[in-house]
This record gives sequence, C-alpha cells and structure tokens, in this order.
Amino acid sequence: MPPKQEETAGKRMVMCAKFGKEMAGLDEVPFDGHPLGQRIYDHVSKDAWRMWVEHMKMLMNEYRLNLGTKEAQDFLLVQMEQYFFGEGAQLPPDFKPQTPKH
Repeated sequence: MPPKQEETAGKRMVMCAKFGKEMAGLDEVPFDGHPLGQRIYDHVSKDAWRMWVEHMKMLMNEYRLNLGTKEAQDFLLVQMEQYFFGEGAQLPPDFKPQTPKH
C-alpha cells in the first residue's frame, strides 16, 4: 500500500521516517531505479534528506571514500539505510567534531 501523500500548497507530503511526522517530501527520487531511492522518496522529508547530505559529507571525509568505487557506494547505501530506517547515524570511531574558530 503506498504511503499517504497529500498535496498541500503544491508540496508533496510524506510521513517522514526520520522525524515521525508528516512533512514536505523530496521533489524527485534519489538514485532513480534503485529500491532504496524509491523508499527514501516515499518516506523521507526534505529536511531529513538535507541532514543526511551533511552526514554523508562527514562520512566521505572521515573514511576518505572514493565514490568511483563500488565498495564506497555500497558502504554509503548501507549507512543511508541505517540513517533513515535502522539504528540511526553511527559516527566513525575516531570522529571528533570541528570546534568553531574564534
């Protein structure tokens, strides 16, 4: 059964898996043709997607991922699945957030 989607003021609404409430959905399917992309489109809000993009940048930098490799792509897909639909975001073991410079 497809998720509840309503058009509200021109916005496609989804029940966001990350926030647990109805929010504006993505405008297009990420990773078109991949089942996870469709699942994200159906169940993830724009706000949650923006948070993922920032988390993904951190993962790419911390793990020095080369997205040209299948291993890096597969790693990010697993992380994305966990971020939205699993246990949530896991930080790399040695991750230290940057402190703002004054």
